[in-house]
Amino acid sequence: MANVSQDNRPLSPHVSIYRWPLNAIMSIMHRATGVAMSVAAILIVWYFLALATGPAYFETASAVLTSWFGDLVLFLSMAALWFHYMNGIRHLVWDTGSSFGQKRVFRTGVAALGAAGLMVIVTLIVG
Repeated sequence: MANVSQDNRPLSPHVSIYRWPLNAIMSIMHRATGVAMSVAAILIVWYFLALATGPAYFETASAVLTSWFGDLVLFLSMAALWFHYMNGIRHLVWDTGSSFGQKRVFRTGVAALGAAGLMVIVTLIVG
């Protein structure tokens, strides 16, 4: 066998030269937003349990959720919800067997991102 040095061989594909496709990024984000919304649901349940427990405990929960941190968490949860929803519609269309192909997958990804961004803005205006 040839004596091949393993020291200077690059990783394949190398992180610095490989660009992830939009579809891969959106797939990972779809899973991440699902987990993040579960955490947000736990915070909402905590809020309602604090309301049922008593005024002192509710004041603590209300102070946390109405602080800048709570506002940030609720905003990110709303954005995650809209992204997850729009990307879920995209997946439902794929379940019918249509909209496959490199160009269509990219276009539906951009459309889902745009629709999610638009719905975040509409929610902020209406809310």
